[in-house]
Amino acid sequence: MFVVVGAIVVLGCVAGGFVLSHGQLAALWQPYELLVIGGAAFGAFIMANPPGLVKKVLGALPGLFKGSPYGRAFYMDALALMYEVLAKARKNGVMSIEGDVEDPRASEVFKKFPRILADHHVLEFITDYLRLIASGSITRPYELDALIDVELDSHAAEGHEPAAALTRVSDGLPGFGIVAAVLGIVITMGAIGGPPEEIGHHVAAALVGTFLGILLAYGFVGPLAVLLEHGATAEGQVLRCLKSVLVAALSGYAPQIAVEFGRKAIGHDLRPSFAELENRIKGR
Repeated sequence: MFVVVGAIVVLGCVAGGFVLSHGQLAALWQPYELLVIGGAAFGAFIMANPPGLVKKVLGALPGLFKGSPYGRAFYMDALALMYEVLAKARKNGVMSIEGDVEDPRASEVFKKFPRILADHHVLEFITDYLRLIASGSITRPYELDALIDVELDSHAAEGHEPAAALTRVSDGLPGFGIVAAVLGIVITMGAIGGPPEEIGHHVAAALVGTFLGILLAYGFVGPLAVLLEHGATAEGQVLRCLKSVLVAALSGYAPQIAVEFGRKAIGHDLRPSFAELENRIKGR
């Protein structure tokens, strides 16, 4: 939603200022300039990145228009799920959650939290480490802490790759705008000797190429790259929250105290209060 609002503001202010300065909007419509700039930028993007990263970036862009899924409600669900699983393990033994973590989509516990089931990365993170705890493969909190840190570092590096790739496209767009402008000047040179209005039209089209390259870079592609980076950071924060719960549980803390460790790991803008989380856990 905010992406659309921001784009409208950018276009509205730029076009509005141009019109109020007695400019003609039709002069800015240069589809061939857009073809040169956009096509060259996309081709360079494909050339510079492996196919997997290209697919990842293209797959992530539509999600930017929906907003981040990692809001207060998601954190509440994640902590409530962890509480229920840990409470079951504490009451019936750790082996009682083996079926839940092996097939979470068939688990009566996990089915209560569709937001978590819909997020592949978070679901896999939870089930992988609960499986290790249930199997007894890891019994010391510091071992679990170190192992999760390795995954979080790898996840952070991988998660920021799409943003970095899109940032490089943004950095190159002004240059491709100059390429389009130079091509326009070449066309202008071929029109010298003709009607003055034709030469003026070609010069204007060339200048629009530079304008479009800069506008696309700083008004659209650059902000989308920053938004991708925020999304990767937000997902990493969710995983760090869950890490706090898992390490606390393995350290012997009761489920309600373990989820409190996780609540404290959430940023202030998204952190539920103690009473809110308690009510969510108790189903009130």
